[in-house]
Amino acid sequence: EGFSSVNFFLSLYRFQACVYFASVFQAMSCGIHYLASVFMAVTPNFVCGIPGNVSSVLFYNSSESSIEDIWTLWTSTENYIVVQLENGEIWELNQCSRSKREVSLDLAYEYKGNKSIFSCSDGFLYDDTKWKSTVVTQWDLVCDREWLAKLIQPTFMLGVLIGAVIFGDIADRLGRQRVIWFTSAGQFVFGVAVAFTFDYYSFVIVRFLLAMVSSGYLVVAFVYVTEFVGIKARTWASMHVHAFFAMGIMVVALVGFLVRTWWVYQIFLSIATLPFVLCCWMLPETPFWLLSEERYEDAQKVINIMARWNKVSTPCKVSELCSVQQDDLVSGRTGDNDTSSTKKHNILDLFCNWHIARRTITVWLIWFTGSLGYYVFSLSSVSLGGNEYLNLFLIGAVELPCYVIACIGMDKLGRRNTLIPFLILSALICVLIMFIPQDFNILIVLANMAGKFSIGVAFGLIYLYTAELYPTIVRSLAVGSGSMMCRAGSVVAPFCVYLRSVWIFMPLLLVGIMALLSGILTIMLPETLGKPLTNTLAEATEMGRNKKSCSGKTPPAHSGAALEKIEMFCQETVSTEK
Repeated sequence: EGFSSVNFFLSLYRFQACVYFASVFQAMSCGIHYLASVFMAVTPNFVCGIPGNVSSVLFYNSSESSIEDIWTLWTSTENYIVVQLENGEIWELNQCSRSKREVSLDLAYEYKGNKSIFSCSDGFLYDDTKWKSTVVTQWDLVCDREWLAKLIQPTFMLGVLIGAVIFGDIADRLGRQRVIWFTSAGQFVFGVAVAFTFDYYSFVIVRFLLAMVSSGYLVVAFVYVTEFVGIKARTWASMHVHAFFAMGIMVVALVGFLVRTWWVYQIFLSIATLPFVLCCWMLPETPFWLLSEERYEDAQKVINIMARWNKVSTPCKVSELCSVQQDDLVSGRTGDNDTSSTKKHNILDLFCNWHIARRTITVWLIWFTGSLGYYVFSLSSVSLGGNEYLNLFLIGAVELPCYVIACIGMDKLGRRNTLIPFLILSALICVLIMFIPQDFNILIVLANMAGKFSIGVAFGLIYLYTAELYPTIVRSLAVGSGSMMCRAGSVVAPFCVYLRSVWIFMPLLLVGIMALLSGILTIMLPETLGKPLTNTLAEATEMGRNKKSCSGKTPPAHSGAALEKIEMFCQETVSTEK
């Protein structure tokens, strides 16, 4: 049966629709803050500062009265500017050094005489034709301090990694509602605070805290919305969270085009989702978390509110659900002696035998490759030539249809049969881009959009596929470990982009190799479309050996009505992080 994006929106009841759109609206702020540094930390053209007032400026055969008039002619970091001061001294200004000519007879660009070389003790002169101010120009993060600028995005991604772990655990302990309140307010407060930091180190620290709350919100919001929407809409609901993240990237491009001072730019980005911060306190706790904490009266209140909003005359009774679940637990305890469900599992269980270990390595590689490719294409978009604001906007916009294609492909072709061609396609596109002449800017941008599209399909698909590949007893471990590999990829991605200084195609080469390897290894994974979820490692292993064996397996004796309902609900619920 066909299930389109329109069907997804129509399938949501009034209450769930309000909760869903309110929650995913704030996901835009995560996309905003994740990619804000592409413009905020840009390094413009620059040269060493000068120890006096300039009377004339010479750049090759062009003579100007001020250095600001030279920037339009600047083409390479190897260039230098010759300036004559009012006292008659002639200086050559390079990017990281300056030299004073010993003989100052006439102003000429070429000079063969003796020169005294000095450091840039008077600061730097920056090209402000595009950006009036960036964090690089604010704190002179160039030359021997350039490495500090290159740490801005990796330290943010490290905060993303830590925040997801911390707030994911807090959400399980204290509830989704409280974490959503705190992280939403935190994104606004820390986002604005970034604009008022007084030095580089305070800037990085506040951005690190901003990364933690942004990551925490994205993880918990995903779980929050999937616990409210119906099972039929859950796959589409999860994909549309990614779509709102992509809209945040588009907002970054728009605000970057309109605002050219970094701290004003940061404030505008931070207040973009202020309406949600003002109303997020109205969001209720999910009934499923309340039930897990045995807060039955509170759960019933939320269910009654949902019933009134949705105009349901006979709301579900929590007491009836609890009695069914207790009956199943009693029958499960007396029905067999299997203790696997009560055994504590750890990461080593993902390597319990060769089949599961091979599956785990492949899945981890896909998670890492998806995140690496996603951020390499996104962060590199401003360096493709042409209009960098339009490039980033298109790189974000191309994600919107890619998630629709991913959902349709998962339902029609299967998880593996959709994942393999798009991984291999992204590798081929990386190779294709290397053969496009550098002056074909439009073609390069379109090819990068195609690469982002293909890696985006694979990146969005792997969340659900991972949950289906592993049995119930280690499913959370599998998804959690894969998510950690995803975040490791996001930390590595900025360093990969910096390799453009070594070879312009180095980032694409690395992403292409990883994507091709991932696509080939995915061939060995089993298809999970239409297959029941496995409950034990033995069943999961058998699924890998015989693709038809799982459909004929008899469920364990203790999987009664309540367990089947819980499994149906959890079938597509996995925690995700960009």
